[in-house]
Amino acid sequence: MRFFSAVLGLCALLAQGPAHAELPTDPLSWLGRISSAGQRLNYVGTFVYQSGGHVETSRIAHRVDVNGEHERLEVLDGSPREIIRRGNEVHCVLPDERTVIIDEAGGRRAFPARLPASLSGLAESYRIRKGEVSRVAGYEAQALVLEPKDDLRYGHTLWAEMQSGLLLKSRMIDENGGLIEQFSFSDVRIGGEVDEELLASRFEPGEGWRVVNARGSGMAADDAGWVLAEALPGYSLTSVMQRPLGRERGQAVHMVFSDGLAAISVFIEPVGDGSAIGLGPVSNGAINIYKRTVDGHLVTTLGEAPERAVRRIGDNIRSVAQ
Repeated sequence: MRFFSAVLGLCALLAQGPAHAELPTDPLSWLGRISSAGQRLNYVGTFVYQSGGHVETSRIAHRVDVNGEHERLEVLDGSPREIIRRGNEVHCVLPDERTVIIDEAGGRRAFPARLPASLSGLAESYRIRKGEVSRVAGYEAQALVLEPKDDLRYGHTLWAEMQSGLLLKSRMIDENGGLIEQFSFSDVRIGGEVDEELLASRFEPGEGWRVVNARGSGMAADDAGWVLAEALPGYSLTSVMQRPLGRERGQAVHMVFSDGLAAISVFIEPVGDGSAIGLGPVSNGAINIYKRTVDGHLVTTLGEAPERAVRRIGDNIRSVAQ
């Protein structure tokens, strides 16, 4: 009888779980934890992306050391794709096309580092509240709900691991509560060492491979030659860059407008052969795209935002020379 009493007592203690450090009570502090955790922690895991009928599984390994962030993301379904990050440089490896695209890590990151470093202004566009605590990938996770205050952005629910703050699951929904896209870890190890072999590319680009340098150069907004004639509520210009279009095609102006969570990109390039094809709105999964021609230029606007928001920015891009 004493044995069973001792076992029951031990089970009761285990059910209580380990002692937790002081956790934040306000949702904005939780968002801050999510933002920093995705960039400062070591983790290795597998996550599933879902959008409509499309489901895709990826494996990610992330390590932080004195040289900055190191990350390898491999898509496990369909055509092989791999993204390797070393500090601020990103290599997108496409083995079937025998192509490597080199770019720089921008402000908007991939899952689970979905939130930007700066969260100022989010409360102006979203009602933010804590949801319930539930289990995701074997961890206790705090849900954070972001409800848009207008129809110019989507709603989000984020699930953060209780102790580390790492984002374990994120869901984007439309104004009717319908699922637009979802990322969710199926398994993940948080902390500990991440071996170099987990971060190394398993492909060896060599002879016959094409290397595309897509890195842009930052420029002052006043030098872009293009402006947003009518501001979109909650969105502000966060970056302006020039990006190479390829041999003899010149440069494109790349502008990014963000509310701190949603981001809408605008690419402006000279009209070329066939560039007038496909003008107007189109969607690709969670991304809405809108194209129009302005003053001899093709303006392509795209982002994970409602079509009305993407179209309003696209329709209000003006040349300073006009």
